[in-house]
Amino acid sequence: MDTAFWTLKVCTDFFRVFYQDEGLLPRKYFEVDFPVIVTRKLHSIKFKSLLSKTNLDLHSEETLQMDGQMLDSKRYAIIGADLRDLPELEEKLKKCNMNTQLPTLLMTECVLVYMTPEQSANLLKWAANNFETAMFINYEQVNMDDRFGQIMIENLRRRQCDLAGVETCKSLESQKERLLSNGWETASAVNMMELYSRLPRAEVSRIESLEFLDEMELLEQLMQHYCLCWATRGGSELGLKEITC
Repeated sequence: MDTAFWTLKVCTDFFRVFYQDEGLLPRKYFEVDFPVIVTRKLHSIKFKSLLSKTNLDLHSEETLQMDGQMLDSKRYAIIGADLRDLPELEEKLKKCNMNTQLPTLLMTECVLVYMTPEQSANLLKWAANNFETAMFINYEQVNMDDRFGQIMIENLRRRQCDLAGVETCKSLESQKERLLSNGWETASAVNMMELYSRLPRAEVSRIESLEFLDEMELLEQLMQHYCLCWATRGGSELGLKEITC
């Protein structure tokens, strides 16, 4: 696929998804995480044969560059960086030959909520300004102003886990507005319960058969407090007029 793929997710989808089907691979896949996390991931890549012996140029000395906080190869790069430090992030992406002219998919999973609203706004603006043809997908909390949301915040705070950006997670509208006010041309959002209800029934049955669940009401409450948001720039170039769930 003649597309760049930039993920800010914690898990390594490159190996979990794309390695299973090389036909799904974009031109290059970039993953960004905290340096300490990247160091652990690099250790796994280096010493687990299933990962180090892929056929995706990770084992080629001609294309592979690897140090304690970064790996760069022809099809995959993982970078240790703090997303709040945009000059450092940009420098490391350039070092790994990020091509901002390609249509690019950017993904974050419970990342922006741990930044202050100003910090996440700066990241979103930076992405919108640097990628003319792009789609941004964000998964994180929503509806955090109600009682259930407040209990979630309190529980996390007791574990010394502060959601610095929770004020942007008040509603689906506030999630969309954040994207639109920071340079993205279109924005949509849906809570995970609504998304789950639109899955094919066969897939729902498969998921629910994996583990017995007798607290469906609690699951529904939880899923109503997480959402999937997406935004685009240059949508016509992406081949997308509108995306609906």
